[in-house]
Amino acid sequence: MNSPLVDRIADAVLYEGYILYPYRPSSIKNRQRWNFGGLCPRSYAEVQGGNERSSSQTECLVLAAGAATVRVQLRFLHLVSRQAAELVAAAGGCESVNLRPVETIRIGHRLFQTWQEAFEQRLDLPELSLPPLSHEPRRTSYAFPSAESIEPLRDAAGKLTGAFIRKQQELECAVDVSARRVGDSLYRVTVQVLNLTPMADPHHASRDEAMMFSLVSSHLVLTVDDGAFISLLDPPAEFQNAAAQCKNLGIYPVLVGEEGDRDTILSSPIILYDYPKIAPESPGNLFDGTEIDEILALRILTLTDEEKHEMRDSDERARIILDRVEAHPEQLANLHGVIRSSGPSREETP
Repeated sequence: MNSPLVDRIADAVLYEGYILYPYRPSSIKNRQRWNFGGLCPRSYAEVQGGNERSSSQTECLVLAAGAATVRVQLRFLHLVSRQAAELVAAAGGCESVNLRPVETIRIGHRLFQTWQEAFEQRLDLPELSLPPLSHEPRRTSYAFPSAESIEPLRDAAGKLTGAFIRKQQELECAVDVSARRVGDSLYRVTVQVLNLTPMADPHHASRDEAMMFSLVSSHLVLTVDDGAFISLLDPPAEFQNAAAQCKNLGIYPVLVGEEGDRDTILSSPIILYDYPKIAPESPGNLFDGTEIDEILALRILTLTDEEKHEMRDSDERARIILDRVEAHPEQLANLHGVIRSSGPSREETP
C-alpha cells in the first residue's frame, strides 16, 4: 500500500466541506456544515424519516486463494462546540470566573466567534482472517468520552476578557465485519458502521445539535494481505455478477494507491473513481467541494481586510489557508493553464 498517497485522498474526503469559501461563520454557505458521511444517533435518524443516516454499509469483493487477512480502519470527525463567552465578574483564576455566553467577543483587533470545530478520530480494527470471518462475524465496539475545556482569552495587556468554552459529547459506535464465500477463492466482505450513541429528546433537536452526537465525514480504508480487491466500478467479466450483488449504503468502495494496486480500497461518502488523485499542482487543502485551486486562491486574495480578519480568526485551518495564499502568490502560476490529456494528441495519432 502506498500509505502517503492513500492518506492524502482519505484526508481530502475527511475534510471535504469542513469549511467553505469565503471561510467565515457569517457566510450563508457555512450555516449548514458537515454534509458528507454523517452518521447520526439512530433515534434522531428515525425522526428525520430517512433524511439522515445512522449506519453505513460497505460490501466489496476479495480474491484470496489462501488465508488472506483484512484490516479495517474507520476515520471520522468528532465535533467540538466552541462557545465564546465574555467576562462578567472574576474572583480569581479562570476556573472561578463568571462567564456569559455570546455569539462573538472582540478583543483588540481579533474577533472570537462561537462555532463548531472538529477532532479527527482514527480507529484500527484487529487484523481479521477471511476464512474464519465467513463463519463468525466480528463486532468491535468503541466509546469516546465526553470532554470539556476552557481557553482563557486575554487582551494585549494580559487582562482576562473572556474565554472559549469547548465541549465534546460522548460517542458510542460499533463496526461489524463479516465475509461470505461467493465463488472459488472469492469472498464478499461486508463492513457496517453503526452510531449507537443515545440522544435525549431527538424530536426537538436541531441538526447542529444532532451533529454533536454524530460520526461526521465517516469513511473506511480496507487493506488486504495475501489477496486482492476486485473493482466494483469496472470488474472483470467473470466477476460482474458478484459485483452486482454487492450492496453499499451511504458509502462506496474504490481502489486507491498507484494505478494497478489492488491491496487497498477507500469506501467514501463522496463519489470517486478508482485510483483518485490529488492534482500535483495543488499546494494544500481548500476544503471547498469540487475545489478549483486557482479560482479559490484568487478569490481569497480579493477579500477585504475585515473579511480576512474574520477568516483568520474563525478557525485554525482557515488561518492556514489564508497565510499560505498570501505568503506564496507565485503558486498561482503553477495552477494556471495546466492541461492534461486522457489520450494521444492529434499529432501522435497514426
